[in-house]
Amino acid sequence: MVAATIVGVSTNPTTPSIGTPPAIGPTGRPVQTFAVPAPLDGHGPARIITLCNQKGGVGKTTTSINLGATFAEYGRRVLAVDFDPQGALSAGLGVRTHDAPTVYDLLIGTIKDPYEVIQTTAVENLDVMPANIDLSAAEVHLVTEVAREQILASVLRKVSKDYDVILIDCQPSLGLLTVNALTAAHGVLIPLECEFFALRGVALLVETIEKVRDRLNPALTLDGILATMYDSRTLHSREVMERVVDAFGENVLETVITRTVKFPDATVAARPITQTASDHPAAGAYRQLARELVARGAVA
Repeated sequence: MVAATIVGVSTNPTTPSIGTPPAIGPTGRPVQTFAVPAPLDGHGPARIITLCNQKGGVGKTTTSINLGATFAEYGRRVLAVDFDPQGALSAGLGVRTHDAPTVYDLLIGTIKDPYEVIQTTAVENLDVMPANIDLSAAEVHLVTEVAREQILASVLRKVSKDYDVILIDCQPSLGLLTVNALTAAHGVLIPLECEFFALRGVALLVETIEKVRDRLNPALTLDGILATMYDSRTLHSREVMERVVDAFGENVLETVITRTVKFPDATVAARPITQTASDHPAAGAYRQLARELVARGAVA
């Protein structure tokens, strides 16, 4: 069993004495603490954030679930869009998909109203647009459609006014579905496992993001690179972190998500870790991530 700690995070900051050097986090920068976001006066329009990485198993779905739940905890209205045919986000939030309309129906036009697809969850302020294996056929269907890269954007425009944040959980590929998600988004969050093979593909992903920005979505920004599955005890994790910071600088978020068995436990319970283990450091890390994104201006 691997315990999790919030590395790079001080949840109870104290004023250091004069001459005391600041604590240094895993990114090699001084540890920062981000303030709890102020309540909102109203809701919408949503800022849309796509979570993508063409490598699987890097924490996209875990981050989508727990970041969405944390924003909801801070009073934001959140819509999580499951855009992966595996439907892991839907299962992780306990919504049904086998006998219910899904995002696939919206993409191919058999359902026009997104509200017929959206389901509520056990987390207050967090809704889900679910997916199932049917979504795997979407790319074949969309390839002949006019403006095929913009179909998801047109779907989300219909509901944006009712949410503050929309999180799109992408499948591990750079195909047409991911291009749709990037075209619909205002920003991109890249979860990156602290492992060498995960690092290799980031340059290709950034290149894809730049192509979408140049050709389809000029407003698209990189909201940050989130290091996940970090283990400070291993030299490999520390070396990968150093390389990521060297390559991407300030785009690397201060918050780092460490390994813990609490994440699969939460998945089995079909609830976010902020509910299954609210006081665990891993839940605190996702709260810190939400606060950091607000501080960076990625979310109101």
